[in-house]
Amino acid sequence: MTKRPDGGSIEAVVHDVGRPVPEGELAVSHEPAFAPADEAARADEAARAAELAARRSGVQVRLLDALAELEQVYELFDRIWQPDASNPPVTVEHLRAMTHAGNYAAGAFLDGELVGACVGFFASPPGHALHSHVAGVAAAARGRHVGFALKVHQRSWALERGLRDVTWTFDPLIRRNAYFNLAKLRARPQEYLVDFYGDMDDAINEGQGSDRLLVRWALGDPAVVAACSSGGGSGPDEPAGAVAALTESASGRPVAAPAAAWERAPSCLVRTPTDIEALRRADPVLARQWRLAMRDVLGGMLGSGAQVVGFTGSGAYVVERTDG
Repeated sequence: MTKRPDGGSIEAVVHDVGRPVPEGELAVSHEPAFAPADEAARADEAARAAELAARRSGVQVRLLDALAELEQVYELFDRIWQPDASNPPVTVEHLRAMTHAGNYAAGAFLDGELVGACVGFFASPPGHALHSHVAGVAAAARGRHVGFALKVHQRSWALERGLRDVTWTFDPLIRRNAYFNLAKLRARPQEYLVDFYGDMDDAINEGQGSDRLLVRWALGDPAVVAACSSGGGSGPDEPAGAVAALTESASGRPVAAPAAAWERAPSCLVRTPTDIEALRRADPVLARQWRLAMRDVLGGMLGSGAQVVGFTGSGAYVVERTDG
């Protein structure tokens, strides 16, 4: 049984434990490489956005490398995920090696106390991308937009080093995380990963499978630039005429339309459960039904070439298909 923790609500977890993306698996940017002047201008813009986001959140976000600080990161993640003691999200030794090798580790401090942290490492293609391995925020700091401040700081760090993309994974059933990643940050899903970690043994994920969405954050995309400089983007309205491919019944059950109704539709809505985390505690069997329904519908759509173009404030993925 895999015992690696991940997932959770946006107040507690920004995104989950991830992994490097093999070259060729991820659709990377096809825009021309940044010219030196453009690269410097992007880095300056990103640094200003990061400073503003931290100020709005009332935190100080800075890089971490001292051993005592890395121990605090370990303790913070342990409180968030409550993992099996034999397999924490990261170990202090892992953090030490990563930061010594020049990878990304940053913390958010509120009145001198570490309340959030984010860790990432360089990924393929070389010199192009950062994979954001894990990011989390303490429950005590919820509602302050600390997760947003951390991600905008990460973007600034990546652009300063000439990178163009950041990738990470998250649980597609968790509505808050989907909205944060797709609407507020304007990242875009690239792939639906079925049972990515296998069975998991932690307070959040045990017995629920580990399907994940792999997302790409194109750091120079105008929508990303606007979102980071303005405190975050917002979700689109539900498109008129979109096919309701997956809905939630009055009793909270997933209701999937027949595949024939959505497999060639130009626009679809795939709704998430209202609160999958609470449902997992109250009714694990029903929560598992949601996992399988989302896998069949959203996984099937992405696997056949459709694209997620947004996530609504009402809790639905907006999926479009352009191949007719």
